[in-house]
Amino acid sequence: MPNSSAPKHTSFGVLIQEYDFPVFNERAIRGAAGLLFVLGFAGWLIAFTTGDFSLMRFFGAVFMFDMFLRLFAGQRFTPSLVISDLLVRNQRPEWVDAKPKQTAWAIGFVMVLIACFAMGWLGIRNEIVLAWCGLCLSLLFAEAAFGFCAGCWIHMKFSKDKPRLCSGDVCNYNHREHE
Repeated sequence: MPNSSAPKHTSFGVLIQEYDFPVFNERAIRGAAGLLFVLGFAGWLIAFTTGDFSLMRFFGAVFMFDMFLRLFAGQRFTPSLVISDLLVRNQRPEWVDAKPKQTAWAIGFVMVLIACFAMGWLGIRNEIVLAWCGLCLSLLFAEAAFGFCAGCWIHMKFSKDKPRLCSGDVCNYNHREHE
């Protein structure tokens, strides 16, 4: 008999018994950000020190594919999230509202599109590409190391639909602060 409390995948997020809206496991998301950061930082460091952008271009393609799958195919088809889910499967999940992650991943997708166009067709100077990719990697690092999601913060500040469940209870903390 199937477990009725097992997460049910939706087009974006999972439904679990405790919440009436789609959520994600923040532990897996942070793990995936860490995996992507390691590959991206290796490419960035090689490009910075040697001028060889081949690993950075490879990372850009992987990151773009990963963000595309997250946004349009679902998290269960995204390599970084599948690997991260496996690595954190024995830990208690920390559920977060899925909608702010959609905002965050859309921002990540746009950033990597700009970076890939800058490295390729646009022929932008290497220093500008390195700075742009450094910003993107800084956001990945902030997510992985500190649980700070810039896209979630933007969603929280500017969206009509305020998140109901945030990493570290940040959205509830901020609401209490302004009462």
